[in-house]
Amino acid sequence: MAKFKIGILETGRPPEELAKEHVSYPHMVEDLLSHIDAEFSTYTVLDSQFPTSADICDLWVITGSKFGAYEDHKWIAPLEEFIRNIKSSGKLMFGICFGHQLIAQALGGKVEKYNKGWALGVNQYHIDNWPQELGTAPNEIALQAYHQDQITTLPAGAINVASSDFCKYAAVWYPDFGLTVQGHPEFSTAYASALLKTRRGNGLTEQQANDGLAKMAIPNNRDTIAKIVETYLTKWESNHA
Repeated sequence: MAKFKIGILETGRPPEELAKEHVSYPHMVEDLLSHIDAEFSTYTVLDSQFPTSADICDLWVITGSKFGAYEDHKWIAPLEEFIRNIKSSGKLMFGICFGHQLIAQALGGKVEKYNKGWALGVNQYHIDNWPQELGTAPNEIALQAYHQDQITTLPAGAINVASSDFCKYAAVWYPDFGLTVQGHPEFSTAYASALLKTRRGNGLTEQQANDGLAKMAIPNNRDTIAKIVETYLTKWESNHA
């Protein structure tokens, strides 16, 4: 029997032309966290398929999405309520990009479209206020990025732990609740590159896509993020044994 139960809340899908080769965001999350002794379950909240209870998993992951946290979709308000239920239940969360933003919004923060445009390719972030629950602090974190929206106001009690000149709240720690990241640690270099090529001239300008592709060679720290998730999940488990 697996040590942990991890629930993936699917809020988006890869573009249709990439889905056959790169499957789905839940598959990418499972690959990212495959070193953890866990049983994974996926709930397609995008189609209003919600778990019966926050208690059925130890860690909940919210994927990336093409949608904005502030947009009016029938599944967003129920998902925000479910986030608050997870917090009340004492279970943990890990939010990625859209998930990072929606968790902040659900807890009282604010998310907006950034007036300076897109973050694309591998972006580097400075570390600050690193909590001991996340293990040894890295010197910096570099992650694939693909976003226009950003958190502009943190909820009460949230601690910003990573930032850049472009993205003020790049990683946020919620004590006794979990970590969220604006980047995409679940994206492989192959998928991130294919996504930019697909969006060239279709949502992104030629220059934007090329600038993002030029940063693909920068080493990224997806494995570091995966280890950090395992660290706080393991510490949570030891405190609840």
